[in-house]
Amino acid sequence: MAIPARVAEERHSFAWEITVEAREIEVWRREVAAAVRAMGGDRAAVETARLGISELLSNVCRHVADRRCRLEVRQGRGTALVRLYDRSCRAPAVQVPDWDTERGRGLWLLRETADALGYTCVPGGKWVWFTVLLDSPAGEGG
Repeated sequence: MAIPARVAEERHSFAWEITVEAREIEVWRREVAAAVRAMGGDRAAVETARLGISELLSNVCRHVADRRCRLEVRQGRGTALVRLYDRSCRAPAVQVPDWDTERGRGLWLLRETADALGYTCVPGGKWVWFTVLLDSPAGEGG
């Protein structure tokens, strides 16, 4: 798979127009990790971003008929914002997981590890987003 050209953005802002395929999620995990690392993200920030984008893309594969999306990674003050636009108006549901099942932990785990997690409904779809601190408190992730 060839990675689509990154949409021209600011210095520490990355964006891609993608069509989500389950077999390509690892490619996007690497791209998002590289973007967060380029912003100065420590190991914890990079790993949380990898986990988060895996969950968002997996949810698109499972729940969204039209898999064309926009993936963005933007630097804030001490944070990285990772967000994904998809063409479903269905809000994501974060639930306490049933530990006896194989699925249903991803958004809960992301909510527990990310600095923030949310979604914004817009005409024709929604943005699902999370933020990570680029430098963990007390250098925990370094």
